[in-house]
Amino acid sequence: MKPTPYFCLSTLVDHADSLQAVRRTDVALGDRIFLRTDNSLYIVRVLEGGQCLVTGGWFDKKGVSPAMTHIRGCTWGGSSIKMDIMAACGLCVEFGNRVITSSIRKIVVLPRFMEN
Repeated sequence: MKPTPYFCLSTLVDHADSLQAVRRTDVALGDRIFLRTDNSLYIVRVLEGGQCLVTGGWFDKKGVSPAMTHIRGCTWGGSSIKMDIMAACGLCVEFGNRVITSSIRKIVVLPRFMEN
């Protein structure tokens, strides 16, 4: 029988530092973040004061797009949250309304200055 790997919180946090991630310090007012998850596409526009305008995924399914909320951070699907990361491949985004996405597969950041 093959042993199951043991992961502790410190191992997960160390692993998060090496992920393809978008940190809060990486984005500016007006930037858009496109998040392709296992199940959906989310578009997040960065607003003032940590707020975001979010469309897609759960918000579209519930008919509340665009929704004003914030990103609490990223999780591995449980209660441990990395609050300095807005999005990271392999992790799930937790929004301010407690919605948690499926795992992120691809992230594209479109800086405000690149829009027409």
